[in-house]
Order: sequence, then structure tokens, then C-alpha cells
Amino acid sequence: MSTGKTVLITGASSGIGRATAELFASKGWNVAATMRTPETNDLGSVSDRIALFRLDVTDQGSVDAAVRDALARFGAIDVVVNNAGYGLIGPFEAQTDAQIRKQFECNLFGVFNVTRAVLPHMRARQQGRIVNVGSAAGRMTLPLYSMYSATKWALEGFSEGLWLELRQHNIKVKIIEPGMIRTDFFDRSREIAKKPGLTGYDTFVDGVMPNIKAWEEAGAEPEMVARSIWRASTGFWPRLRYQPNARLAVWPRGWVPGHLYVRLIRRLFNAW
Repeated sequence: MSTGKTVLITGASSGIGRATAELFASKGWNVAATMRTPETNDLGSVSDRIALFRLDVTDQGSVDAAVRDALARFGAIDVVVNNAGYGLIGPFEAQTDAQIRKQFECNLFGVFNVTRAVLPHMRARQQGRIVNVGSAAGRMTLPLYSMYSATKWALEGFSEGLWLELRQHNIKVKIIEPGMIRTDFFDRSREIAKKPGLTGYDTFVDGVMPNIKAWEEAGAEPEMVARSIWRASTGFWPRLRYQPNARLAVWPRGWVPGHLYVRLIRRLFNAW
């Protein structure tokens, strides 16, 4: 059994999750890197401090088993990073009920499942941190991102409420709100909703998508987010929100009049 501190990370197979696992391992932490198919991933070869565990955030049994196995391996979980998620984009009218429910099951209820599994352990120790990876899209909304943003806005409310009620148990809650980040989000972690026969949004989608793609390609590296997660996990400042590569995107939301803000977003993304 290791005597070092331990972080459990969901969605650690690539992107932000993988960068976070590698950073924590380099800092001397034990890393329980969870993913749906650990047998196909090479993250475990990066460091002997990283152990892979199978975990599907939409399956409470899978979550409970991964947490139990991580505790058996490392003895404790000091920090949980709720990172797993994907993006459902496209016109709302094109999205099926099944697609919408799947989006909420992964991005929101998955966070609930993991948090529920680790809280008894953290309460018993009277310490711990829960770091939820949200998005700047949880403070603002982009065209075609209505359901993705809905999950991230809900995650904001959940995290803030949890932040208040867990302070009595010395468990801290943090929210990471990244802006555009260069990961495989557009290729691997995205689902585009299309409805046969629905053509009324085609011109709008064709105008918006190239601009969103360009913003994503100009985004920061996932290591920037990993560093924010590290600060949120280890810093003593009583701060709730961290915004890597997002301050300029989120700041106008609170200061620019609503109708002007909408025009700004429409102009930036050609959403006319």
C-alpha cells in the first residue's frame, strides 16, 4: 500500500484527463486513472504511480467497483477529478430524447454517481477534494451547444451547492471552467445530432461549424487545464472557480448588456 496522496480521475484515457494523470504522477501522487476500456490504453506505462481502473460513469455498479478497487490499491482517495464527458451538438430540434438523456447521464449524472461513491470515504476521514471539470459553456452558451451547455450549467449549480454543504466535513469542492482547448473533442468526444428530412438549420450549421472548429484549433493545450486542476487540488486559497483560457470569454457575460452580448456571440461564430 502506498503512503502518498491519491487522486482518482475519470475520463483519463486522453485529453485533459490523461494530461492531469501524468501531471499528478510527476508530482509524486498515486493516480487511479479510470476509463471505460483500460485494456486498450497505454497510460499505465507512463509511470509506476499510475494504475488503470475500468469505470463507466453512467453505471453506478462500475463506479462503486472502481472506487473500491482504488481504495484497496492505495488505501485512500484524497482528490476526485470528475472529468469524463462528451459533447452533443447540433440544433435542438434534431436531437432525440435518447441522445439528450445520454448527454445528461454522462456529463451530469455521471458526476453524481462518482461523487456519491466517494463521499462516505471522505466524510469518514474528514478531508478530501472534489474537482468538477465543467466548461466556459457552463457560464455562457454557444450556438448548437444547447444541450451540452445545459449539462454544464447544471453542473455549476450542483458544484456550488455541494461546496456549501460539504464544508462542515472539511471536503472542498472546486469547478474548472476551461475555454477552448486543443483535444480530440471534435473528433472523439463529440456527437453531432442530425435528423433525416430536417433541412431548416443547414445554412445556420454550415455557417457556425467552421468558426467553432477554428476556435477549437486555436485553443490552449490540455496541460493548461491540468495545471489548473493541480492548483485546485492542492492550493489553500478558498476559491471555487478556475478558468483556464476562459476569462476573456466568461468576463463579458456579467458586464455586457444581454442584447449586446448575444450580438457579440452571433458575430464571433457567424450565427445569423
